[in-house]
Amino acid sequence: MNLSGESYGVIGALDAFPLRLAAKRVTSHGGRLHRGLTRGTTTVVFGRTLLARYDQNEIAHRVEAARDRNVRLLSENGFLRALGTLRNNAPANISRQSLMDQSKLDGAVLDLLTLFDGFEHHAEPYSFRDIILAKKYAGLVATGAGWSAIARSVHQIGPVGSLTALTLQTGVDKILSRDTHSLAELGGQRLLPLPETEDEVEDYFSLAENAEADGLFAEAATLYEHCSSIDGSDATAAFNLGNCLNKINDADGAALAYVTALSRDPLFAEAWFNYGGLLRDQGKIAAARQHLERAVEIDPGYADAIYNLGALEYDASDLIRARDWWRRYLELDDSSEWARRARAGVGLANRLMHRIGG
Repeated sequence: MNLSGESYGVIGALDAFPLRLAAKRVTSHGGRLHRGLTRGTTTVVFGRTLLARYDQNEIAHRVEAARDRNVRLLSENGFLRALGTLRNNAPANISRQSLMDQSKLDGAVLDLLTLFDGFEHHAEPYSFRDIILAKKYAGLVATGAGWSAIARSVHQIGPVGSLTALTLQTGVDKILSRDTHSLAELGGQRLLPLPETEDEVEDYFSLAENAEADGLFAEAATLYEHCSSIDGSDATAAFNLGNCLNKINDADGAALAYVTALSRDPLFAEAWFNYGGLLRDQGKIAAARQHLERAVEIDPGYADAIYNLGALEYDASDLIRARDWWRRYLELDDSSEWARRARAGVGLANRLMHRIGG
């Protein structure tokens, strides 16, 4: 197994094992793993604990946001198979479209149930047993069940293939199995449920994200700091801590947090960029230049870093380098307000250089 060049961003805690253990395994095979979605992310893994923490609209919103970034989306089981910790399913030959045609299951629901391991296969091609499951799910949706209630319920019994032998029906916020004598919740006495697990870091991280979104940066910083101290491999918590401390003008604390994030993930382009911006604000031009250039080295398409390098060189009176950076920026963006400013900067640099004979 070679994961060189792969950068996994995990949204939500994993149900299988703690994130720090997954990070160690990915790193041992040459890849990277971090919370959330960064510029370097190649694959987003959706942890199944999201099903217990958020309603289905919030989860769908997070999935759509990841799709908009044009990265590969992977279920938790798909991730475990990539790590070699979960056996691969037997070969299958049923396409996504064929499964939809045969089951009448809505495509968006199919994709979400697939992403949260509602089928034996975590991606197409699907198996014949997946068609059986899809037909059962379509029936549940037709009677008012939400996709997240289905996904949340089916994981209470172990392997989803077990469901093919059950008759399912919709209950209140849960899915029930029915026989000739009674109804029972999936995961009830008759079905041997898996034990529930809790991820303390994920709880704090979610609270921190909410506080940050509400502009409560001091409160968010306290929570992110707790996350960072619990999990010494979590670069994202340290990075977010730096951003919050910067918002409340704690420059020294922010700098330390960014250094911590970069020590945990040296390829974290956004951390190089934000630390570079902090150093520039402090007048540490040489260090700011090094950090911004490192961000661009990691991600050559990082337009914000390229623009800021142009601005930094202009402030340092190096008109040639400023013009070169802004021209490079315009190769990436030629229509936004920042593009207009970059174009104006190029023109101003040209005029000033002409005056001084450059």
